[in-house]
Amino acid sequence: MSSPYYLKGSPLNVRFNNVVGWLARHGLSIAGTAELSVRGRKSGKMQRVPVNPHVLDGVRYLVSARGHSQWVRNMRAAGGGELRVGRKVRPFTAVEIPDEEKLPILRTYLEKWGWEVNQYFQGVTAKSTDEEIVACAPNHPVFRITVDG
Repeated sequence: MSSPYYLKGSPLNVRFNNVVGWLARHGLSIAGTAELSVRGRKSGKMQRVPVNPHVLDGVRYLVSARGHSQWVRNMRAAGGGELRVGRKVRPFTAVEIPDEEKLPILRTYLEKWGWEVNQYFQGVTAKSTDEEIVACAPNHPVFRITVDG
C-alpha cells in the first residue's frame, strides 16, 4: 500500500506561509486567507497554519492543497478548530467530505485559489475535465466546516 499523497513545502513555501499566517494573525487577510488553529493529535498543543477558506453555495470548506498534511491528520482527530483573522477568532466543527462529493468544491476552489495552489494538484486545474478532478480528489482532503455561534 502506498502512503497518502503529501507534497512538502519548499523552504521558500514554508517562509511564505509563515508570513501569510503572521499577517492573518495580525488582521491582514490576503485574498481571504485565515490562520487555522487545530489541536495536535499527539502533543495536544494548538498547531497553526495559514489556509484558504472556501465558500460554495453558502457552505464553508477547508481544502488541503498539499494532501494529507499534519493539519489534516490533526483535524480528523480533533473534529474542529479555529479560524483567525486578527482579533476575530471563529471556532468551528469539521466533517470530512467523501471523495465522490468533492468535484464541485475542488473545481471552484481551483478557480479561486489556482494561482496559488495549482502546483500541488499535479497538472489538474479548474479547466480540467470532471474525470481528471475526480481522479485527484483522494489526494486532497476537504472538510465542511460549521462556525460555532
